[in-house]
Amino acid sequence: MGPTTINGLPAHPMLVHFVAVLVPVAALMLLLSVFWPAARRRLGIITPLIALVTLILVPLTTHAGEWLEHRTERDPLVRAHAQIGDQLLYWSFGVFVVAAVWWLVHDDRTTAWLAARAHRVNAVAAGRAATITLTAIALVLAVGSVIQDYRIGESGAKAVWHDQAQVPTATNR
Repeated sequence: MGPTTINGLPAHPMLVHFVAVLVPVAALMLLLSVFWPAARRRLGIITPLIALVTLILVPLTTHAGEWLEHRTERDPLVRAHAQIGDQLLYWSFGVFVVAAVWWLVHDDRTTAWLAARAHRVNAVAAGRAATITLTAIALVLAVGSVIQDYRIGESGAKAVWHDQAQVPTATNR
């Protein structure tokens, strides 16, 4: 499906950094586009493009992680990390779809095309209802994706470092 190694090193630890950064960036850009019209106009198609890049990188990263998981000792923490990580694809897909729909709906060409084909009274009411619904979905997906990104990172760090790192205390400094 994608690279499992980069220059002989496992790709997962390298790819995961892109995902860890792009998930909250895509979420923030989506929220800016939804709640701040000036930002939406400036960001334009960049928001759905960043969400698309994130959506592409998530399965590449999970594939590389599964490849790595099969080449390491069985560890329940690694298994838990993999299970949580598999869920990020759904969140990233949702963020991408809402970002793309929001951009399309607010693009001048799409708005003109829809206006030419819609009955004015019904279109205004339907547009308002769709905007409120899409705003709520965007908020849930953006916040949920960032929380999931954090949970995955925390579980991955625990899986890697649980028996190796010691936190300095006053007695062992």
